[in-house]
Amino acid sequence: MADCIFCKIAQKEIPADIVYEDEQFLAFLDNTPRNPGHTLIIPKKHYRWVWDMEEESSQVTNKIANALKKAFNTDLVISFVLGEEVPHAHIHLIPRFPDDGHGTLIDLKNIKDISQEEMSEIAKKITTFL
Repeated sequence: MADCIFCKIAQKEIPADIVYEDEQFLAFLDNTPRNPGHTLIIPKKHYRWVWDMEEESSQVTNKIANALKKAFNTDLVISFVLGEEVPHAHIHLIPRFPDDGHGTLIDLKNIKDISQEEMSEIAKKITTFL
């Protein structure tokens, strides 16, 4: 889709802090992170919903979730699919930490202020565990 921001990221028309890429998927840090390491996994091909994808995303999701656990020394990485904010299939992975300000459930309005320099360092840290 010509006006899809995630398609533009997948085609490298818009920069992103990429942590993983293969022929079918791209994973990058969310620019409105709910915690450090908040990663989005998208298919490179445009699909509206995750359940419409022909590609299998679970291996990529597992690989990145395990890298997040190691990179941030946490046993808790949550995943969710919303699909309302960007009309392109995507999976959120968010590492959780004690006292991360979210409570029992992730507060989607609780966006962390992380500098671009920190985001680049976080992306490098995650890729070392992939």
